[in-house]
Amino acid sequence: MTDAAIPRFTGDALPYAGGDPYADHRTADFPFTHLVDLADRRLGAGVIAANDEFFAERENLLKPGPAVFDPEHFGHKGKIMDGWETRRRRGVSAAEPHPTADDHDWALVRLGAPGVIRGIVLDTAHFRGNYPQAVSVEAVSLPGSPSPEELLAPDVKWTVLVPRTAVGGHAANGFAVDAEQRFTHLRINQHPDGGIARLRVYGEVAPDPAWLAALGTFDLAALENGGQVEDASDRFYSPATNTIQPGRSRKMDDGWETRRRRDQGNDWIRYRLAARSEIRAVEIDTAYLKGNSAGWASLSVRDGEDGDWSEILPRTRLQPDTDHRFVLAGPVRATHVRIDIFPDGGISRLRLYGSLTEDGADALAARHRELGG
Repeated sequence: MTDAAIPRFTGDALPYAGGDPYADHRTADFPFTHLVDLADRRLGAGVIAANDEFFAERENLLKPGPAVFDPEHFGHKGKIMDGWETRRRRGVSAAEPHPTADDHDWALVRLGAPGVIRGIVLDTAHFRGNYPQAVSVEAVSLPGSPSPEELLAPDVKWTVLVPRTAVGGHAANGFAVDAEQRFTHLRINQHPDGGIARLRVYGEVAPDPAWLAALGTFDLAALENGGQVEDASDRFYSPATNTIQPGRSRKMDDGWETRRRRDQGNDWIRYRLAARSEIRAVEIDTAYLKGNSAGWASLSVRDGEDGDWSEILPRTRLQPDTDHRFVLAGPVRATHVRIDIFPDGGISRLRLYGSLTEDGADALAARHRELGG
């Protein structure tokens, strides 16, 4: 089910006439893009199959950053596009040269983290006259690591998230989704053919409670385990969500960096943990932040939505490009954590190691059942 209030784009864009190729790109401020991208390659997402990728590979759909356009880049099959592009469909004969109403191309996407989807963006950037006439999106939740053949089996029941909807060329086509279910895979359909540059799937991670129980001790703030950023004082250079992405930062903009403060305040991020937990150890990493790392940091926790904040790590000096590790004196029970940095700058990662409390594990399992897990 989609929200009709979200801006819609249809029709061709003008042919590229030089200059900035994004100057006439059509887009909007969609209400869900502050959420995590469940189809982020860093979380393990992948495009595992497509029926056709003649002009441009399906894997381009999940590349980070905006699509790139080079007007001079041609290959043996034609124009090289930074997206997923299929060949032109044809009818069955000279008497019937056009594709049928049901003809379409598809791609199967494995989400990097299973979750509840709140919004989808199918961006046709640089596909000006070769974008699909319409798109549709379906989703399913299957355990394990199903193959394309298993996903396409006739007994698999797909849920329609975006019904067949006309889209525009060279535009970010956004769709709000209202399906309170946990999904693991998507099927992206373009009718009848054409190209899509990027896919973004915004939502909330819904981890598998059995997996977290088997791990015992894990990173309670990590995106892949159900942690999330609730708010942050500043997102000028990079999103606060970067601090709970998988793995270590690989470059400066893979962390969180704030603008330079010119007052006497400080910057901060507030996190919600996977569920009520006991924290036993902390990592604050400033990898690749050298002349712009935070000078000091402190850590506070809250137990419950309206609990009082209490400091568990006093204001501590941070070194540039360094992974700082702290073992707490004893387990600290919390549902929320706040890191304050002084006065500004950034950190690349925050890790909070511990385990779920008994009631936290019960709440997570109940939520998993509600979502059909």
